[in-house]
Amino acid sequence: MAVRRIVANIKTDKPSKVQTFYKELFDLTVLMDFEWIITLGTDEHCSPQISLMNEGGSGAPVPDLSIEVDDVNATFARAKELGFDIVYDLTDEPWGVRRFFVTDPTGKSLNILSHTT
Repeated sequence: MAVRRIVANIKTDKPSKVQTFYKELFDLTVLMDFEWIITLGTDEHCSPQISLMNEGGSGAPVPDLSIEVDDVNATFARAKELGFDIVYDLTDEPWGVRRFFVTDPTGKSLNILSHTT
């Protein structure tokens, strides 16, 4: 058996509002839209991962999702420009990532990161 992908499911009563957040911040495209489910994504291929955490590192709470981007500085600037709720400022962490946390419209905490090493 091989895992082909892992999908994050976010419960919301307003899929179009949440869709806008993820499209604007991450340049995601709509892959599927059946109204009750909207799937966003890219054509990038990623390795499936699940992180099991008892804290978020550096005293931060455990985030609901972690999203690795190619340029965390640009994503941070875009999040601020769009007025999104930054709940953990852009920080270089001792384990080799630069990250920040932002809250999506459903209240989910997103750990946005790039590796520095």
